[in-house]
Formats: sequence, C-alpha cells, structure tokens
Amino acid sequence: MNMQEDIWNNPPAQIALKGDEVHVWRVSLDRPQTTIERLSRLLVADELAKAGRFRFAKDRNQFIIGRGLLRVLLGRYFACEPAQIRFCYSSYGKPSLEDGTQAGLQFNLSHSHQMALLAFTRDRNVGVDIEYMRPDVEFEQLAQHFFSPTECAVLLDVVPVLRKETFYNCWTRKEAYIKARGEGLSMPLDLFDVSLRPGEPAALLQCRENPAEVARWSLHALMPGEQYAAALAVEKTCKYTEQRILCWDWSEEAKLW
Repeated sequence: MNMQEDIWNNPPAQIALKGDEVHVWRVSLDRPQTTIERLSRLLVADELAKAGRFRFAKDRNQFIIGRGLLRVLLGRYFACEPAQIRFCYSSYGKPSLEDGTQAGLQFNLSHSHQMALLAFTRDRNVGVDIEYMRPDVEFEQLAQHFFSPTECAVLLDVVPVLRKETFYNCWTRKEAYIKARGEGLSMPLDLFDVSLRPGEPAALLQCRENPAEVARWSLHALMPGEQYAAALAVEKTCKYTEQRILCWDWSEEAKLW
C-alpha cells in the first residue's frame, strides 16, 4: 500500500482504534513555546531529565513535543489523563506501556527535521520511520556501508536523478522494520533486503537470518510531505493479516487535549 500526501485527514471527534487498524499521526514539530511548555507538564521525572540532557534547545523541544503528544494520544485511546501513562523500556530502549493489560496497544514514533510520525495498533508489533531527504548526504557511500549487495546494485541501477529518493526509500523501510522488531541496530541492516525502486510497492523481500520473516511482516510507504520519506512496518497476525491504515494530522485545533 503506497500512501499519497492528500490522505492525511483531520481526526474524528472520537478516536477508536479497531483491531484491524493502524493509526499513523503526522505532527509538525514547529510549535509555539506555549505549546511546548504545556506538553512538558505532562512528562515525568525521567523524561524531563532526558530532555534536559539535549545540548540544543531545538532538540530538547522536539523531544518534549514528541513524548508529550505520545502521552496525549495514548490518553485519548485509553480515556485517561496523559500524565498517568507509564512506560517501560526494552534492553534496546524501545518504549512500551508498563501495564501490559492495556488492550494490547502497541506504538512507535519517529521524527526528523520538522516533522514526527506516531503509529498505533493493537496486538501486533509496529515500527515507523521518517527521514528528511537532505541533499548533502553521501548516500551512495552510506549504501555501500549499510545496505545489502542486492540493494546497492538496485540503487546504482536507478538513474542518478532518482537515487536520492531510492536511497531514502530503502533506509526508511529498513529502519521501520528493525524498529518494529524492537532490536535496534543490533540487527545488521545488510542482513535483509527491502524493495527500494521509486514507484515499487514497499516490501520485505528477503531475510537471511530467518526466511519466515518475509511472510510475517508487511511494509508500507508513507508520504508525509515534500522532501520527506517514511515507511511503516506492521506485523501480520492470524486474526488480522491485512491492515486498514488511517492517517491523521494532529493540530491544536482538533481539541484532542
């Protein structure tokens, strides 16, 4: 499933996450200081401490916005106060809900430059990645270091004008997949192959660690805005092998908090 930019809609007044749905929220990180201060009041001590360790105000503010809005949205899904949400973390740093009885809700978030994406689903793992397509990146050199030989060959086979898009297609799909697995960069990026040609459906093509992974996961391309690439990885389940992906825009005018 390939996303188009115009499918990012305003959310409904009542948010309900059904078992076969994945909700992806697009958030602008360009927020006024009053919003940042309001969101910071939702954070707990360890989150505030982490925010304080960022050297630059921009990075600190983006962390506060991302974590604060994660709490706001979880509070809406659970009909509770955002500050009441409690997180625990895997050995690789992936956050999850401390109370595992919360209807199996899983989430993931990613941010780059001035935009963030937050993904939510139930009873399955999910990963999302967004990247700002910077023009000054030596993407061919990075591909040689991180991508599989097959992916590098595809990248070099694409006409030069499309190679930046091709690189970021590959990078975001790989990141979304390993984030969904919750293993961080402990899994080498060249251990599996994803589709990357522009216009080609997003897919996990091969996993040399475990070939059964190909049937376990679905990948989806997202188009959050000009000069951004993004991807979503969703685990398939026996109950729901297909997913309805709904994409929402977060705004303060939506009365979500």
